[in-house]
Amino acid sequence: MKSVVFDTNVLLDIFVFNDFRAIHLKQALIEKQLNALATPKTLEEFADVISRPLFALEPVEQESRLREWQSLAHVLKDADLKLAPWQCQDPDDQVFLNLAYTARPCILISKDNALLRLAHKASQDNILITSDYNAL
Repeated sequence: MKSVVFDTNVLLDIFVFNDFRAIHLKQALIEKQLNALATPKTLEEFADVISRPLFALEPVEQESRLREWQSLAHVLKDADLKLAPWQCQDPDDQVFLNLAYTARPCILISKDNALLRLAHKASQDNILITSDYNAL
């Protein structure tokens, strides 16, 4: 089973926007075809982002979407993550790199340019960083 890390923007496409490009990802999660990984810190970031007024989600909707993601993800302790040998410009994104590095081989699906710029370096450590929702 493939290990995969989704950054927060991808999670928004899956759980908030129901983006047609991500429907197969959600289905694969539901069918347990992926080992989707998260940590308490990544869950907190997702909860923070979906609580923003921009998304106009009522608290009960926010809680439902967070719980759905939590139920589909394998949650690792933040303290158990190995530090990736490369640093992301955005410190909030470093946890996604560390999570993927810990779970090698792993796919990190991201729409974040700072993460995508590290794809070549990460590939040397058996991590595919991509924005392609069909990379699985």
